[in-house]
Amino acid sequence: MATAEHSHSEDVTRRDFIHVAAGGFAGLGGALALWPFIDQMNPAADALALASIEVDVSQINEGEAAIFKWRGKPVFIRHRTAAEIQEAQSVDIATLPDAQDDSERVVDGKSEWLVVIGVCTHLGCVPVGTKTGAERGEYNGWFCPCHGSHYDTSGRIRKGPAPANLEVPEYAFISDNVIKIG
Repeated sequence: MATAEHSHSEDVTRRDFIHVAAGGFAGLGGALALWPFIDQMNPAADALALASIEVDVSQINEGEAAIFKWRGKPVFIRHRTAAEIQEAQSVDIATLPDAQDDSERVVDGKSEWLVVIGVCTHLGCVPVGTKTGAERGEYNGWFCPCHGSHYDTSGRIRKGPAPANLEVPEYAFISDNVIKIG
């Protein structure tokens, strides 16, 4: 009897091992079969390339601005004049709906360059004021004609329904004339 019981317990152990091994191979096979579908959900190489962009700002003259596309959004880069910088720095931040000092919105030593995401913080419209001759609002920055939001020369909301300043993306100067955004 001892031999029969011993044989029976070995069968259970072998059977358990076979079931576990078969289940493991089935799971591995299923994962390998699903991998192409899972992998295709990763961002494409061209999308990953837009995770950051480099912009040569040498062609943007003082007092002018340009629009660039980054991560599907417009980015406004303005080469501010001394008067625009002085105007932005002289504002009493206690009077602003979204209090932020101009120095918090620019890179140290490069206050003549303002980089903001050009999406109105009210309903996601694109404010005007980047192109030469365009309406720039009461504060000489940007104006969103959809609902009347006025931004100043630092991209801060000054008047209208927008609840926040234009967003400043992560950026850095990688040379005197090239800005890396993202």
